[in-house]
Amino acid sequence: MDPITQVALGAVAAQAVTGPGAQRRAAIAGGLGGLLPDADVFIRSASDPLLFLEYHRHFTHALAFIPLGGLLAAAVAWLVGRGRWPLSTLVLPAAVGWATHGPLDACTSYGTHLGWPFTDARVAWNLISIVDPIFTGLLLVGLWRALRRNAPAPSRRWLIAAAIYMGVCALQVGRARAAYGIVIAERGHAPASFEVRPSIGNNILYRGFYELDGEYHVDAIRAPWTGPAAILSGHRHPALDADSFATRYGLTPSQREDLARFRFFSAGFLIEDRRFPGVVSDFRYAAVPDSVAPLWGIDFDGLEPAQHARYRTFNRIEPAQRARFFKMLLGNEDD
Repeated sequence: MDPITQVALGAVAAQAVTGPGAQRRAAIAGGLGGLLPDADVFIRSASDPLLFLEYHRHFTHALAFIPLGGLLAAAVAWLVGRGRWPLSTLVLPAAVGWATHGPLDACTSYGTHLGWPFTDARVAWNLISIVDPIFTGLLLVGLWRALRRNAPAPSRRWLIAAAIYMGVCALQVGRARAAYGIVIAERGHAPASFEVRPSIGNNILYRGFYELDGEYHVDAIRAPWTGPAAILSGHRHPALDADSFATRYGLTPSQREDLARFRFFSAGFLIEDRRFPGVVSDFRYAAVPDSVAPLWGIDFDGLEPAQHARYRTFNRIEPAQRARFFKMLLGNEDD
């Protein structure tokens, strides 16, 4: 999730396991533990733009890395505190903060290497958006109240409240999946599987999609907190024919490997982007949940034989897209 939420959860969780009188120290150590796993974004290469995709949410997010990560975060907290706190008192809250990071990221839809080094599977439970102001707000209230009282009880109460909210998110995803499954069956479609993922900043509006006969179907699902869920019919787009694309653009073996790497990152959901020649995009994400307008992709157009694919983002949200998103969220869009 976003850095503010990761810091807040790490700090609150650390406060919850720390006794009275040490809440500030715990918040700093836990907050750093919640933040530092994302230092993997600095693993980059000027010659290989896809390297950061492979290593973001990778080994630093793994459950097996928590003991070492906790020690690293404790050392940074000790430096931040200029040595006034014994290092031994920082290890537990720092490790607890670090331990919250990977599982929280796994609650989103991006994919996290929780099981590294035992498996390369990317875990994505699709429970919550990468930004959720309600979830973050609950954590910040708990952090502030625990600091104000210098006691763990407020952090524990608000941590429970945040966990309950995550449970509500899980129920909402379940409702959206159930409604979408019914509509897919009514269409006479029988895909091997289908995906339902929350849109940005809420647990009401979802993006649903599946592949059938070489074509992706995408729809928006609105699951209000009260009342039945509704499906807003979306669009179709052919799935990427990797061999045809590679032949047309004359991809070299290393560039074909780039395409395979991006396929793994995107869980196989790739399209040839109609908006940009030579661009292969990740179909899973879009600004408006029922649209075919991915937010990122890789560009093979005009590459030299030894050059790696370029990573591109298309995350500028046009006013019309923003207006339509909010119409759908508020239930003002026609089914």
